[in-house]
Amino acid sequence: MAAVAEPATAESAEVAPVNADEASLTAVLLDPDTITRDECNAREHDTEPDTDLINSVKSVGVQDPVSVRPRPDGTYGAFKGWRRTQAAQIANAAAEAEGHPRRQIKAYVREDLVGRDAWTRFLSLIENHQRQGMSPKDTLKAAELSLIGMDAVEQKQAARALGLRSGTGKRLGRAQQLDDATLRRASAGGMDLEQLAQLAEVEDVPGAQDRLLRALARDGAEEGGGRGHWDQELALLKAEQDDLNARKKAVAALEKAGVPLLPARRAYGEKDTALPLSELTTPLGRPLDENAHKGCPGHSARLDDEHQPVWYCADPAEHGHKVRPKPKPVKTAQDEERAAERARITACNRAWKAAAGPRKEFVARLVRGKTLPEDAWRFALTVLLDLPSFYGKWAQRQEAEDVAQLLGVKLPDSPFERVRLSELATLSKARMAHVLFAHVAAAFERDMREPKGWNAARMQVSFLWENPTPEQAAYLLLLERLGQDDKGSYRLSEVEEQAVATHRGEDPGDASAA
Repeated sequence: MAAVAEPATAESAEVAPVNADEASLTAVLLDPDTITRDECNAREHDTEPDTDLINSVKSVGVQDPVSVRPRPDGTYGAFKGWRRTQAAQIANAAAEAEGHPRRQIKAYVREDLVGRDAWTRFLSLIENHQRQGMSPKDTLKAAELSLIGMDAVEQKQAARALGLRSGTGKRLGRAQQLDDATLRRASAGGMDLEQLAQLAEVEDVPGAQDRLLRALARDGAEEGGGRGHWDQELALLKAEQDDLNARKKAVAALEKAGVPLLPARRAYGEKDTALPLSELTTPLGRPLDENAHKGCPGHSARLDDEHQPVWYCADPAEHGHKVRPKPKPVKTAQDEERAAERARITACNRAWKAAAGPRKEFVARLVRGKTLPEDAWRFALTVLLDLPSFYGKWAQRQEAEDVAQLLGVKLPDSPFERVRLSELATLSKARMAHVLFAHVAAAFERDMREPKGWNAARMQVSFLWENPTPEQAAYLLLLERLGQDDKGSYRLSEVEEQAVATHRGEDPGDASAA
């Protein structure tokens, strides 16, 4: 048996650098029986060696070194290669029974990882994830625990190695709550760790996984790849999730108040006796409202499209209310068309607001990047020189929040602490174009925040997803081109494509058109 090295102390391990590349290390020979599974081994399921691995080790031994940490009792904990180690133990037992010599195993003894559980788990995760498909749940758990145990600098380095965006690590815990079937299907469909975490955020929306898998497939099929379709579909799902949560909150408020929630529809053949209070009066003809009706046993409610309660009586005849006389409405084809149009407007309004999230994220990546595309800063200069009316209105508001958010600058939390943005932002010749584009983009985002706008030419209200201004269309088409040039990292949403359809082919530099 090879001599056991003195284990490093936890104190020394904390300051020793971690070598993630073991190619420069020297492997030593160890007796496989002195090695056990390290408690920070990322693989918790399917840890036993299969028959093929055992037969291979019996024939030629373990070819690639395993990685171990010294233990205080003189043994070693395998955080990489535990399945190979077990195969070597089984092979040695069989060799002894047959009178053949035992084999030792090559190992990297990582004294620098003693007391460094987070990095040990992270290195184990990378090894297992690359070698043989670890279960998605093991991968998520190991990634989360690794990042939790690291400081900010280490987290950034590890997240980059795992392909995670900033802040994703905090959401990996929720992703572990996805059931095994969902995780397996999502992983088989190509979702990475970050996308699994995002799926977990919107899993309550019916059909969320199917929609995200289709978006992922569309990104993969298009030239340049990227994740533009994924981001847009995720934004829509988050908007729908917010809508579901708003309804749950409204239902919970009714339950707390002890008000029954009437079903939206009755079963076929079942008569709906409920009527809204706006159609009822007392026996003496006085109007009924919520306060006057609270004591009635039939006091109940339904929720409207905005999840606000509409007060009802479940059975006015039984509880002595009179129905206000009015002609019975006849549902016409025009009524159905109006209902369909209302539903379309609601869906388009929600989609327009949801599309702002991926759009701002893309602009933020542009202005925080090393080099700003020429089309972007030329567009910004056109706006600054021509001063379209919406830009002047935005400047008069003196709002710094949107610009700060795009630049990644944190403003004071207290509204009483007034600090100029110019004192917080990085101002240099190299970053001048980035700051100018962020300024112009913030003005556009403020101008496009609400889907309903005012058409000055027609002197009437219009929807931006139906009739954007020429400036707004030029801004969206610019971002579309920049996203395509950036390997498809950003794509317009369906509602934005609908908005700019009639503006395609116009002069892209004319951002200040009337």
